[in-house]
Amino acid sequence: MSRFADRFKELEEKGEAAFIPFVVLGDPDFETSFEIIKTLIKNGADALELGFAFSDPIADGKTVQEADQRALAAGMDTDKALSLIKKIRAFNKEIPISLLVYYNLILQRGIEKFYSNAKSAGVDAVLAADCPVEEAQPLLKAAKKSEIDQVFIVAPTTTESRLKKILETANGYIYLVSTLGVTGERTSLQNRTIELIKRVKPHSKLPICVGFGISTPEHIKGIILAGADGAIVGSAIINLIKKNAGNTKAILKSVSSFCVELKKATRP
Repeated sequence: MSRFADRFKELEEKGEAAFIPFVVLGDPDFETSFEIIKTLIKNGADALELGFAFSDPIADGKTVQEADQRALAAGMDTDKALSLIKKIRAFNKEIPISLLVYYNLILQRGIEKFYSNAKSAGVDAVLAADCPVEEAQPLLKAAKKSEIDQVFIVAPTTTESRLKKILETANGYIYLVSTLGVTGERTSLQNRTIELIKRVKPHSKLPICVGFGISTPEHIKGIILAGADGAIVGSAIINLIKKNAGNTKAILKSVSSFCVELKKATRP
């Protein structure tokens, strides 16, 4: 079984859901990013979703866009991102690692080479945010060859026929988008999020992880109550990096305490 399958099985046996933090690799710089990710692992992360910095992240809101720009300004590119993942994997050999990446970065490197390099670095799953399932055959082929899970997004606007196709194709977990629009913190959990979880859950053999706007322990408790298997939290963590810019000690302290709170919300 993959690291994701193993981790979700462990969590199910404990009656817990997964806490999956998202950060952009290299934000605000290579070494600080490594320290942040180590802090996430030490303070409750069950898995990691890591973003490759990209100049035009169409699925992301202002917070992640700014993180991308900080990472790019610090010199991050695909090679350095893979190098950072290798350091993370050397630090922790068990935690599942998923990439959120834009298709252009995969194409630039060559699809098969990207997946092969990702596997060598220690990656377990890939979500190409702007590649729909209808156009994903080349990615699926490369993912299968490299034994990487290919993750797909389900949104409130996903039709029944398209949902069926995604559920037949995806591996690892389903990334369920909690709201229409782009990534970013939200003040409340929308009813349509609960409805979408309840709509998808009976038809999915894969764990359902909810992202886009999951920002508080209360959000996490709400989606778990509705049947979600995991919570993906990005912008709320990234905002702590921005808020404490230039002070690594303060970044790590704030991220640490916030992660403890979020993980606590996944437990019964």
